[in-house]
Amino acid sequence: MVRKSQPSTVNIIPLGGLHEIGKNTCVFECGDEMMLLDAGLGFPTDGMHGVNIVLPDIAYLRENRDRIKGMIVTHGHEDHIGGIAYHLKQFEIPVIHGPRLAMALLEGKLEEAGVRDRTELKTVGPRDMVRIGENFVVEFIRNTHSMADSFTVAIHTPIGVIIHTGDFKIDHTPVDGETFDLQRLAEHGEKGVLCLMSDSTNAEVPGFTPSESAVYPNLDRVFSQAQGRILVTTFASSVHRVNLILQLAQKHGRAVAVLGRSMLNVIAHARNLGYVKCPDSLLQPLHAVRGLPEDKVLILTTGSQGEPLSAMTRIARKEHRQVKIRRGDTVVFSANPIPGNTIAVVNTIDELMKQGANVVYGKNQGIHVSGHGCQEDHKLMIALTRPKFFIPVHGEHRMLIKHGQTAQSMGVPPENMVIVNNGDAIALTEDSISISGKVTSGVALVDRAGIVREHVLKERQQLAEDGVITVATAINWDGKLVNKPLVHLRGVVSALRDNHLETEIAQTIQSTLDNRWSEFARCFSKGELDVDVAKLKAHLENDIQRLLRRELRSNPLLVLLLQTPEEPPAKVARPSASASKPATNGTDEIPVQKRRTRPRRSSAQVAS
Repeated sequence: MVRKSQPSTVNIIPLGGLHEIGKNTCVFECGDEMMLLDAGLGFPTDGMHGVNIVLPDIAYLRENRDRIKGMIVTHGHEDHIGGIAYHLKQFEIPVIHGPRLAMALLEGKLEEAGVRDRTELKTVGPRDMVRIGENFVVEFIRNTHSMADSFTVAIHTPIGVIIHTGDFKIDHTPVDGETFDLQRLAEHGEKGVLCLMSDSTNAEVPGFTPSESAVYPNLDRVFSQAQGRILVTTFASSVHRVNLILQLAQKHGRAVAVLGRSMLNVIAHARNLGYVKCPDSLLQPLHAVRGLPEDKVLILTTGSQGEPLSAMTRIARKEHRQVKIRRGDTVVFSANPIPGNTIAVVNTIDELMKQGANVVYGKNQGIHVSGHGCQEDHKLMIALTRPKFFIPVHGEHRMLIKHGQTAQSMGVPPENMVIVNNGDAIALTEDSISISGKVTSGVALVDRAGIVREHVLKERQQLAEDGVITVATAINWDGKLVNKPLVHLRGVVSALRDNHLETEIAQTIQSTLDNRWSEFARCFSKGELDVDVAKLKAHLENDIQRLLRRELRSNPLLVLLLQTPEEPPAKVARPSASASKPATNGTDEIPVQKRRTRPRRSSAQVAS
């Protein structure tokens, strides 16, 4: 638990983005006030079956909703704004300040989610300053990244200036001409920066990250060599890359058809705001380009990461209704796979090649550069800001460690930096930095129906690995099987014959009833019998699962459908002597008892 910070202390609490890529979410606290910086989402791993997106656990924000004074957004990538609509369904945020492009994309998300009225969106420009509460004044400093309209922020607090880089690289020849405001960073460094929180994504990579403009001549070469149609896939949010592709399409006389909802959405907003510039005639609907010569067509699409429902993936699987690969097509992957997506991407490339496409991909082609700075970019950032304290953020564990080593090489003492986990509370004062506590953190998994609870995910994983067995059985109030159980296997590998498995399961159920019925059926002095059906079902499930593990050498998901009589007979015998203690009267006769009128479970059927 974290105590509310005093004005002489600022608490910094990352809820996402550390030891991972994605769901970047950070909380700043001073006194009774709380400010949020970004609220992103992550993408599921292979084991998260059916999950669409991953969000940080925001229990701490729900508990402190009355302290939230506002939010700042650094740029419009999904891993920085994708979670905001979900959070607004649980609490209000008085105001959100951010770049024009990010706010335009966010407004559409909020309207679609029905939460647009739960916050106020305000756009900012370079060097704009906004006040949030009494303790935070935030200055937006233009930086360069793979997405247009991106910012580093200088957060002015009662104890000093904290600079959060956001996602950045130092691009001296940006596509849109909006250069990194290095002068303003140097001015803050001259005055004194208390703490630097810096993007660590490429901390392991030496050198500088190449300029986005370096992609242009390589894409130009590929386009000039293409004989038939060109299909290009890239990140929809890579506005600079999209702009380059459109420029090259115009240069080579190709009409452009756009596929993918996210791509259409980003291009529309980017054109309205002037970040993408092209004549209206360049962009054509798909049906209009079908009649053009193949060497006059370019299709720009989503799917660079092998996403199952993306346009490029559906084209590769021959599932797209409007676009089919033709022999002689050139397909360009202008993106590198992010961790976890490599298999999906190479499978997509294989399928495209099988259909006769010439696929251009890979780092050696020079058709993609990262939007994140490498080691020399990091060194320049530290040299300009000259921070007293340092916190590496936005990266996996090895990246954070390497970034910390780079900071030490630039003169930051080891005791003046911390490497923290999501949920750790960093107590920052004018003279110290330390981890003061921990708040609730973790992940919230979301599919199309809502939040996926942990037990549901475990069941999905079990289904995927070992399949499912359904057992339907009925018992009477004497503790006997009415019929032989019905057993159905789905996705289960078994060397046993189905009838043999049914026999084994029937014997297991009857053995439990014979030996333990007295634990579930209790007799009372007034001649009533109470049967704890839920307890009985739990014991039967455990016994059947042990049998399945022994016989099948696997652990399939078990669904037990246990049926009991809807209306018990007027008289029900007590458990037999083999399943209960002998009668105390010393006779062999067991009095017949009536079942109590208010059973624990009135349901005729209990299913897991």
